[in-house]
Amino acid sequence: MILGSDRQIEIVGDRVLIDPDKGEERTEVGLYLPRPATEKTTVIGGTVIEVGPGLSLPDPSSVENEPWRSSEPSTRHVPMQARQGDYAVFLRKPAVEIRIEGKGYLVVPQSAILVLLRDKI
Repeated sequence: MILGSDRQIEIVGDRVLIDPDKGEERTEVGLYLPRPATEKTTVIGGTVIEVGPGLSLPDPSSVENEPWRSSEPSTRHVPMQARQGDYAVFLRKPAVEIRIEGKGYLVVPQSAILVLLRDKI
């Protein structure tokens, strides 16, 4: 996701950037709910905007001290299940709210995501 002209968001580790649903402001009978009441829900949903690379794995070749091997460490990651454009249902408690250019997003660890809905290809 690109911000402005020279900035870009880089999600770290196994985190996912989500644009949350606005939530219900009214009950089924038409009563308006205050914001604190709608924020106390334990499970919410939203659209996945950006995904981190995944959890880093140690390089298995770093254990072996062989002089002919390159000294360049290769970074490997456990692949993420979430993808951009997915609809995620997740636990609200581990989510961290951030504001980017005046818009609210949630940064959620992949372990807090319960369900991913994605279009069939």
